[in-house]
Amino acid sequence: MMATATLASPAGAPPADDAIPMRRIFAFLAMVFGMFMAILDIQIVSASLAEIQAGLSASADEIAWVQTAYLIAEVIMIPLSGYLSRALSTRVFFSIAAAGFTVASILCATSTSINEMILWRAIQGFIGGGMIPGVFAAAFTIFPASKRPIVSPLIGLIATLAPTIGPTIGGYLSHAFSWHWLFLVNVIPGIGVTIAAWTLIDFDKPDHSLLKRFDWLGLGAMAAFLGSMEYVLEEGTRLDWFQSHEIVFFSGLMLAGAVLFFWRALTRDDPLVDLYAFRNRNFAFGSLFSFTMGIGLYGLTYLYPVYLGRIRGYDALMIGETMFVTGLAMFLTAPIAGRLSVKLDPRIMMMIGFGGFAAGTYIASFITADWDFHELLLPQILRGCSLMLCMVPINNLALGTLPPAQLKNASGLYNLTRNLGGAVGLAVINTLLNTRTDLHITRLHEAVAVGRQVAEESLANMTQRFSDFGDAAQAMALTVMNQRAHKQALIMAFGDVFLGLTFIFGALVLLSVFMRKPPKAAPAGGGH
Repeated sequence: MMATATLASPAGAPPADDAIPMRRIFAFLAMVFGMFMAILDIQIVSASLAEIQAGLSASADEIAWVQTAYLIAEVIMIPLSGYLSRALSTRVFFSIAAAGFTVASILCATSTSINEMILWRAIQGFIGGGMIPGVFAAAFTIFPASKRPIVSPLIGLIATLAPTIGPTIGGYLSHAFSWHWLFLVNVIPGIGVTIAAWTLIDFDKPDHSLLKRFDWLGLGAMAAFLGSMEYVLEEGTRLDWFQSHEIVFFSGLMLAGAVLFFWRALTRDDPLVDLYAFRNRNFAFGSLFSFTMGIGLYGLTYLYPVYLGRIRGYDALMIGETMFVTGLAMFLTAPIAGRLSVKLDPRIMMMIGFGGFAAGTYIASFITADWDFHELLLPQILRGCSLMLCMVPINNLALGTLPPAQLKNASGLYNLTRNLGGAVGLAVINTLLNTRTDLHITRLHEAVAVGRQVAEESLANMTQRFSDFGDAAQAMALTVMNQRAHKQALIMAFGDVFLGLTFIFGALVLLSVFMRKPPKAAPAGGGH
């Protein structure tokens, strides 16, 4: 395979001096910026859905698809990108992805109906998803092991920072200008990335014979499997899971697609997605940790804004300003994580990171209705620092020991696990929030039932406050008490979810102990 031969030279046997041509450094930076845009656009609309809904006269059910369509399409492209990158070369494939993403962004901004917006968002997600895995593959292809303490924190920072600050940037743009700028902001950088990718990338050569053997049936099966899975996880909570005919249908389609996809992937000589990378123990463990990092990354990027919006009544800009702490903590921790990756056993680093994350969610489990920026400061700092301390060794562990021929496919799978972790995490978090809120409401209603002295006194005091409204006073007092009970139940449910996340990340600390110490190719080996 031509691509393999070209890839092997930079990563397989580094030159005596580990000098990298400036052309390749600039090419890599352009790719990193492209990945930043693609990941940012997952969350950039999340704080501004109300503005888009008003602008396009969409219903509450329809507007959710502005985010869901992007995620479903992106999840299909990410594992496919390795095959297409080998077939077309990194230069051609990345340039097409960057150009297509830019055009789709313009079309999103000029949408006049919700159906148009959903179509263009799906195309934007599908094409943009091709930019994400290429960066991970390039990092471990063109840079020798001695440079990984610089490169790995950079891609780890972008992969985690982009979704974290997405709501902040989106809230600011829609507040200062209009929702159209959520998409127009991509245009000039997108053109720059496209030009830079076309003129600077020279890592590999295409293998056009792969296009002739393209597995269309495998693509259909993968799209049915991953697309249906993403849909079920995204919409399951809202549609009450298997009470909905749609969820039952797409669950069946997911299972059928999964059987056909795995059969094609494991029996063909050149499958669209090479699953054999999972035979590498470090890659398999790294992917598992990447999956759980997706739960923490996307789960908390969702939980904090929901709390601040529903309980504290913050608008999009105020939520963004509060959430910025995590992004700042990540940014400041990235160079420290790079230095530590040379000096510390990656397993120790991961244990510190997972432990810090668990500590942050444990503190947050004591959340009350009064929590504000200051109370959320320490949990957010712990989250930001811990994410970076985890991501750097996980990236090195998962991809740093694979042979160059497997890197492109493996980086697609690796990034897919993080996105699927986010989707599974959001589904579980939403379900937990709903079920635990219902449970706490039932208990609170029992605690303030008629006949209880505290309840009777509170009702009497409340009724007295509304005495000016005559006969309606008691009904108004009951309504206020009911709203307070619902609010308190929701806060208690938030605490339960944070506690659940604490147990997950606490378990990962223990799981890290059983990992095999990485061989010398990992950055702990310095310049080997």
